[in-house]
Parts: sequence; structure tokens; C-alpha cells
Amino acid sequence: MKKMTICLLALNTLILASCHKADSNGGNASADFNTLKSTVLTDFTNNVAVTGYLKLSTAAANLNASITALNDNATQTNLDAAKTNWKSMRETWEQCEGFLFGPVEDNDYDPNMDTWPTDYTQMDSLLTSGNALSVNDVQNFTLSLRGYHPIEYILFGDHGSRKPQDITARQKKYMVSLAADLNNTCNALYLSWVSAPVNYAQTVISAGTAGTKYAKKQEAYLDMLGGMIDICEEVGEGKIKEPFDARDPQIVESPYSGNSLVDFKNNIIGLQNVYMGLNGGKSLKDLVAAKNKSLDNTIQTQITAAVNSFNTVNVTLEQAILDNDQRVKLQQIMTTLGTLKETLDGDLRNFIMTNIQD
Repeated sequence: MKKMTICLLALNTLILASCHKADSNGGNASADFNTLKSTVLTDFTNNVAVTGYLKLSTAAANLNASITALNDNATQTNLDAAKTNWKSMRETWEQCEGFLFGPVEDNDYDPNMDTWPTDYTQMDSLLTSGNALSVNDVQNFTLSLRGYHPIEYILFGDHGSRKPQDITARQKKYMVSLAADLNNTCNALYLSWVSAPVNYAQTVISAGTAGTKYAKKQEAYLDMLGGMIDICEEVGEGKIKEPFDARDPQIVESPYSGNSLVDFKNNIIGLQNVYMGLNGGKSLKDLVAAKNKSLDNTIQTQITAAVNSFNTVNVTLEQAILDNDQRVKLQQIMTTLGTLKETLDGDLRNFIMTNIQD
């Protein structure tokens, strides 16, 4: 009897201790999640956005320098270097399109850099005219005559066939001004995140503070989510679908370099960086996994599938849209992106609305 009483007392003590422990864990879990919400915004800002835009600004300076060198000495080596730097800058920029919100939209940095397709008829007319081609002139041109793609046209020619000796004096003057304009734009975009008067990094980090742009953290998270959804839609329902449906190689995004599918894959890698984080920082995946591990697994699987789907096509987009076998693969890419978009716009949006209300 005495032994049973001791056991019961011990059991009661264990149960009480377990209850207190559960209560304590619940409180800590709630506090940890609240802390995590702020940490994710800070780490996204510093590790993904600011780091990405700094890398873009550096890439723009490198392209500008290589185009200046090509202008001064039109050798094959200098042309190849400029082409390489153009593609390197595109990789960084396309990944930055995975979080296309804030100054890049508010200040029209995106259309100033990346309007497509180029109107090469108008461009040829411009080049044969007597119009001035200074940086200030370029800044007042129609958007399709600014940014990446006119530079691509001059550097690569028809599907990469450009020879250095074929670049005319007018083309050289134009590309030098285009590169300087692009460099200025990318530098301004970076500064808009890290310095006054905008300092958008601080705007995101301070989300949830009264009197700021994001009065609630939820609003900042919805902007991040919106960037991810938009890039799925832009790639799957625009950049691929429009030339796919029209079977028109002339309206792909990067027709001169044949870089379109590489661009699009980098778009989705940019989305992946937003969800997964970079450089060991906390990210959306940590928030989702803390409350719904199954949803996190689904999103990670679908993102990986979307990125890898581009590996199935081993020709350029211009070639793929005209080849029946390759068109099946392009359709699969679009389907995979559609599935990811649906999950983001449905389940992830619901998660944010339910769990991030402050």
C-alpha cells in the first residue's frame, strides 16, 4: 500500500511537471515564432535583397568597363569578355527578379533596364540616323531602346554571330552610353536599399512599426510572396507561353544571345533564394516549417522541380518553340510553374494570413 501511494505521488508529480513543461514550451514556441518573424525579414533584407543588388551593381560596373575596353580596342578577346560580363550580369539580375518589389518597381528601375522584346527595326533606324547618342539621350529613349537588350543586340548580333570588326562607330557610341546608363541605374537601385532618403532595407526590417510603410509585418511578407508568385506567372504564362503559342522566335526575351531559358531558370532560382534564404540566414522555410512541416516540404519539392525542369531542354528557346519534342518539355515547365504558383498563391498565402497577423 505504501509503495503504491509513493508510485501514485510520483506519477502525479510527473504529470504536473509535464503539464508545466508543456505550458512553458508553448510559451517559448510562441515567443520564438514572434522572434523568427522579425529575423526572417532582417535576413531576407541583408542576405538576399541587399546582397543581390550589391552584386548587380558590381556586375554593371564590370560590364561597363568591358564595353569601354571593347570600344577602345575592338578585338575578339574584348568582345568575348563583354559577352561574358553581359551574361554574368543577367544571371544576377534575373535572380533579383524573384523579389521584384520596392524601389525596383516604385522607381521604374525594372522597365528602364529590362523592357523586351527590342524593336530592332527602330534600333537600326536610330543607328543610321544623326541622332545624338549620349547617356542623357539614351535616358530619354523609349524603354525598348534602353537597358540589357539593345546591348545584347550589339554584342551578339544574330544568334551570337557578331564579329568585333562588324561593330560600327555608331553602335560603339550607343553601347557605351547604354552601358553607362545601365550602370547608373543599378547603382541607384542598390543605394535605394541602403541609404537615405529611401533606405528600403530599413523599411522592410522595421515592418510592423506604426507610422512606417509596412504597419504590419504581414504586409512585408505579402510583398515577398507577391514577388514569388509574379515571377512564376511572368515566366510560365508570359515569357515562355507567348512565343510558344505564337511559335515566334522573334519575341523571346533574349533572342540574340540565346540566353532566354537560362534567364528563366535564374528567375526561379531567385524565388528559391527568397524561400530558402542565403548565407545561413533564416527564411520563409523556417517560418513555415515551424508551424506546418508538410507544407514546407511541399513548397521545397515544387521549387526544386521548377528549377530542375529547365534542365530538360537542351536547345535555345528559339529552337525549342519550333520543335515538337522540345515543345512537350516546355509545356512541362509551364505546368510545373503553374503548380508552384497555385501552392504559393493558395497555401502559402493562407499560412501568412493566418500566422503573421501583426
